[in-house]
Amino acid sequence: MPTVVKYRVPNISCGHCVMKIEHAVGDLDGVVEVHADLRSKTVEVVFDAPTTEDEIVRTLAEIHYPVAERLN
Repeated sequence: MPTVVKYRVPNISCGHCVMKIEHAVGDLDGVVEVHADLRSKTVEVVFDAPTTEDEIVRTLAEIHYPVAERLN
C-alpha cells in the first residue's frame, strides 16, 4: 500500500514553482502522485518503494523548496 506524506513548503510562490516541484518529485522512481498547492503552500506525495521520504525531502531541498514541516 502506498505511503502518503504532506509537507508545508513556504517557498511555493507561483504556478512555475508548482510545476517544478511536481515534475522533480514526480520523476522519482516509486512516486505515484504529487500535488503541490500554491494557496496552502503544501506538497502531498503518494509513493511506494524504492522512493523514501528522505529522498523526497532531499529532492525538494535540491530544487530550492525546502520542507518547513511534515503535516501528517
